[in-house]
This record gives sequence, structure tokens and C-alpha cells, in this order.
Amino acid sequence: MEQDKRFVEILQRLVDKSVDGYYNPYREFTWPDSLPDDRMWMSEDLTSTYGTEVEAELSPAERCRLSRWESINFYSMNVEGIRELIIEVMRRIHSRGFEVPSDFFHHFIGEENEHMWFFAEFCLRYGGKIYSGPKLNSIGHKDPRVENFLVFSKILLFEEIVDYYNMRMAADDTLHETIRKVNRVHHEDESRHIAFGRELVGLLYSQLAVDASAEQRRDIEEYLKRYIVFSLRSFYNPQVYRDAGINDPLGFRERLLADPARRDAERKSVRKPMAFMLKAGIFADDLLPTA
Repeated sequence: MEQDKRFVEILQRLVDKSVDGYYNPYREFTWPDSLPDDRMWMSEDLTSTYGTEVEAELSPAERCRLSRWESINFYSMNVEGIRELIIEVMRRIHSRGFEVPSDFFHHFIGEENEHMWFFAEFCLRYGGKIYSGPKLNSIGHKDPRVENFLVFSKILLFEEIVDYYNMRMAADDTLHETIRKVNRVHHEDESRHIAFGRELVGLLYSQLAVDASAEQRRDIEEYLKRYIVFSLRSFYNPQVYRDAGINDPLGFRERLLADPARRDAERKSVRKPMAFMLKAGIFADDLLPTA
């Protein structure tokens, strides 16, 4: 089958790139004792207040302080997300139906484990904590084909959203070099993981769609769109606002979520994965739930 042949060829190229580009993360980073408090720790246009009326109420010092904790939240989201995706891939490596990608899974798991380490290292060194966010219920679908498809779709969506932030911060020369490097190194690895994820998700959906009903396809689309919204809402963490010294962190969060300017910012962060889902026929439109 031509599609399977193409998949095998792409996998081999990605495995070769993983081997050729291997680095030791424990020696890659030089961690300064501290990062400056008077500079942003996250690109300003990535903060949860960007473009809102609330942002205008904050002083430059307050914005810097908030960016510190927003960055800790972002890397904490990575720690938690990576932990979950490693577990899901481990459940499938060398199992029936995943014989072909299992070689790549070994590299994927190893690289993601190292990513989790340096994100956790950043959080603990410069924030003294790793935030724990709300969890979605596990999929546990009665049809293993649907469950596998949803698992790898969620992994892909998570990686695509994270990569949007990585690329922006890696290129932002207003940020400290340590912040830029963490994001740059992660992006370089994630470009392979995203390429793999798109191929696998497209292949799994093509197999699933052969006999899926219109209702099943609609349920799949709704579930994944809810996951996107859930992921975007994780950037509005009341624990972050509390640590940044914001009064009424829950009310602060609600004001931000209600500001129309945030929809534009959120759409930018999911533009690429939404375009992929539409092109692959997984999504019928680019509308997201409002809550």
C-alpha cells in the first residue's frame, strides 16, 4: 500500500535525524543561579493578559512578575503533558498494530523524557514548584481504533500548541538566553515529533473513517475540539495569578477569559493544528466551543 510505504520511509528519515542530532541534555544547559526579575520571562504577546483591558491596569513591574509565573506554568504544563504522553506511548510500543512505528517510539520516549527533565529543572530552579493543573478523564473508548486515534491526536495537538510558544520565545531577543535556549532546543526535537504525529494521525484516521458513521466522526471532532479549548484554558491558571500577587485571582481569570482580544490570540496559537485537522478531513470546520 503506497500510504504505508510512505509512512515507513518518513519514519526512517525521522529515526536517522534523531540519531544524528542526539545531544546530552544534562550537559547541554548551563543554568544561571537566577534570572533577572526586571525582564519578561515570556514573550509579551504570549502572556494571558496580552491585548486585554486588564493588561493596561498592570505596571511594567507587575507584568514582569506575572510573566515569571506564567512561564513556570507553561513549563509545568509541559512536564504534566509529557508525562501523560509517555505513558500512552509506552502502552502501545511493540504492541499489535504499532509494529512499524515502535522503533521511532523508542527515540520519541527517550527525547520526551529528557524534555520533561529540563522543563522540570527550570520550574524547580526558578520557581521552586511545578504547577499541577486540572485533568481530563482518560479516553477508555470501547473501540480500540478510536482510542488509539484520539490518544495520538491529543499528543499531536498538545505538541503543536507548545511548539507555537517555543518558536516565538526561541526567536525573542528580549528574553534571557536560558529561556530562549530551553525553547529552541525543545522546538528542534518537536519538529520531528510533529512530523511523525501528523503522519500517524492521518493514517489512523484514514483507517478509522472507512466504516465510521457520521455520528462517530462528529463525536470525534467534538471531543478533540473540547480538548483544544481545555488546553488553551490551562494558560489561565489562578495559581499563577495568586503567586504573581494578583488580588482575586479567580475574578482576574474570568475577566481575561471574557475579553474578546483573547480569542484572537488563542486562534493564532492553534492555527497550524486546526489547518491540519481540516485538511485531513478530521474537522468539518474551524469553529471551537466557547467553553
